[in-house]
Amino acid sequence: MSPVLDDTMDSLNGGLLISIVVIFLMLAANFQSFKVSAIVLASVPAVILGALTMLFLTGSTLNLQSYMGLIMSIGVSVANALLLISNAEDIRKKTGDALSAAKQAAALRIRPIIMTSLAMTAGMLPMAIGFGEGGDQTSPLGRAVIGGLIASTFAVLVVLPLIYAYIQNKASVESVSLDPEDVESKYFDNENK
Repeated sequence: MSPVLDDTMDSLNGGLLISIVVIFLMLAANFQSFKVSAIVLASVPAVILGALTMLFLTGSTLNLQSYMGLIMSIGVSVANALLLISNAEDIRKKTGDALSAAKQAAALRIRPIIMTSLAMTAGMLPMAIGFGEGGDQTSPLGRAVIGGLIASTFAVLVVLPLIYAYIQNKASVESVSLDPEDVESKYFDNENK
């Protein structure tokens, strides 16, 4: 059974890495910036650390179930980070100030981010406690999700705005799009002058 488990864990590692790269590329295409997509993914290490810490504190192991919980919490974390950063980027393009844009975006998006995290945590709590038949087998999934979401919520609301403000401090507010129908495009503005 050990070689099968090793192959499964290797496949999960590869799948997680590929999914992070695909998310990064999709975000880069959406924001037209590798920096902004890297900022969104900056919450992933916090999720991993939070999930592993919760597994350690509860005496659970990193197994197939907990790995699936880790992947689930990474997905929620990226969605929350995307919500915050896309709002901050819109505000920064209007005002030109990355720090105030990060503060405003965090203030505007605190409720949906906390509500998402609390709802998912409450939903995973019965599974994490492990009551019932087979509860010990599925409890690592719930524990990994809860630990990842706690760390993710803190990282998205506190750390991510600081990273965003630091990296986007000197960024241009002009669109880099070459699409002639993009009204914010520098190319479009130059053609019409």
